[in-house]
Amino acid sequence: MPHYKCVLFDLDHTLWDYETNCAEALHELYHSYQLKDFGVETFEAFHSTFVSINTNLWDRYDKGEIHRDIIRFERFDRILKKMGVDNYTLSLQLSDDYINESPKKKNLMPGAKDMLDYLFHANYPLYIITNGFDEIQSTKLASSGIEKYFLEVVTSQKAGHKKPAKEIFHYALSKSGFTPHQAIMIGDNLITDIGGAKNAAIDAVYFNPHKTMHSENVHYEIQSLNQLLSIL
Repeated sequence: MPHYKCVLFDLDHTLWDYETNCAEALHELYHSYQLKDFGVETFEAFHSTFVSINTNLWDRYDKGEIHRDIIRFERFDRILKKMGVDNYTLSLQLSDDYINESPKKKNLMPGAKDMLDYLFHANYPLYIITNGFDEIQSTKLASSGIEKYFLEVVTSQKAGHKKPAKEIFHYALSKSGFTPHQAIMIGDNLITDIGGAKNAAIDAVYFNPHKTMHSENVHYEIQSLNQLLSIL
């Protein structure tokens, strides 16, 4: 087994529990804005509509089909309209509060803290590579208490390229001083994380906690983060 000297991580859905943190923030918004009075009948419907539209928008952003401003200024407008509510002012208020409050949530994926502790004390240099935005990702790391583990957070804003482009991975490696063959990438997205690592000639670990079926050829696949300890 190759001896890896540098470990690269995706953040959302891999270390930071995006789904749980998102649901908590949306639940607070639903009640603080009393969205039922606007015609959004249940939180469950609000949440499921958000997940559907948000996932689609981020997929399109990752593919370079839309600008980040679409997510900021149109996401909640599309959600509300899907639910029969035409109120752009309300959508902007929801967007601002969601962007401000969601990153402050503290939930991590199961086993993330113990795994990072192990790697940190084993003296692995650790880096984040993310398509998220600088300020938001920094807030997530600080709020969840894991920023101390990472030498640098490489965002698409900072690198000027988005995963799966090889350039963002090479940018991270230029900061680390390691070669692609000395590094390994861990992420949950087959296109941006695993495909991106392949583009950069970096071995990758596909984190697949839901055991999603796929036909991709991956170097390693794990269902829980503690399984990384058998690789590193």
